[in-house]
Amino acid sequence: MQDAMTGREILDPEAVAGPEIDPSHEIEAGVASGLAELEQVKGERDQLLDRLARLQAEFDNARKREAKERADSRDYAVSNTVEPFLSVMDNFQLALKADGTKEQLRAGVELILKQMEDALKGLNVVPVETVGAQFDPRIHEALGSIETKEFPDHSVLEEIRRGYKIRDKLLRPALVRIAVNSGQVAD
Repeated sequence: MQDAMTGREILDPEAVAGPEIDPSHEIEAGVASGLAELEQVKGERDQLLDRLARLQAEFDNARKREAKERADSRDYAVSNTVEPFLSVMDNFQLALKADGTKEQLRAGVELILKQMEDALKGLNVVPVETVGAQFDPRIHEALGSIETKEFPDHSVLEEIRRGYKIRDKLLRPALVRIAVNSGQVAD
């Protein structure tokens, strides 16, 4: 069939349509497919939520375990540090209870001081070199100076308070008095 005005062919709607399809059947199939997909997504979601909960519990347990291990390590380090000083304290207590002469008390305190120095050496704590050494502001702190012609300029003449290092790290500087020799020109 042709259109009288344009001359184009017109299609017959009945010929083009073909067999009739029931739209309710397509909707039911789409709904069934959607429900199946929804159930699958819900299952995946439940698996992911379960996995997330397990990972969170695992993380919390690891964090608690790490905190406990850190505390145990700190306690172990403190106990190993304190142990050598317990016998020093015992000896000080014995010295306070002792009835002896002034010289005996002094000898006892000197022995305790030696015991304390040995305990520090066991922890790699050593005194800073002072008297006779050249002043070094990285390890010495000058509290004063002494005019002298006998010693080189800036040499340490007196230790007021001992300084200490642990291996190569300074724990505290030594408090010292240094020589000032006006006869020498500082480099």
